Amino acid sequence: MNTEMVRLNITLPSSVAAELDRCSGPRRRSQFIAEAIKMRIKQLKEKKMAALLAEGYQATKNEGLEITKEFEPLDIENWDEY
Repeated sequence: MNTEMVRLNITLPSSVAAELDRCSGPRRRSQFIAEAIKMRIKQLKEKKMAALLAEGYQATKNEGLEITKEFEPLDIENWDEY
C-alpha cells in the first residue's frame, strides 16, 4: 500500500461536514474520508466490471446458442424414448 500522503483542500456543505464530525470525530476526518472514497471507488470498479461481463455475455450469447444447436444431435443420440 502506498503510504505517501497528499494534502487536499475540499469544500463540503456545512451539514455534510457536521455529519462527518458526528460519524468520525473531528480528529479522524481524513481517515474517514479516505475510507469512504476507497469504498466508492471499489463500488464503481465492480459496477464497471459487471457491465463489461454483461456486455461480453451478450456478445457471445448467439455463439453459444449456435454451438449448442450444432451439438444437439450428439447430445440426444443415445437417449431413451420417454
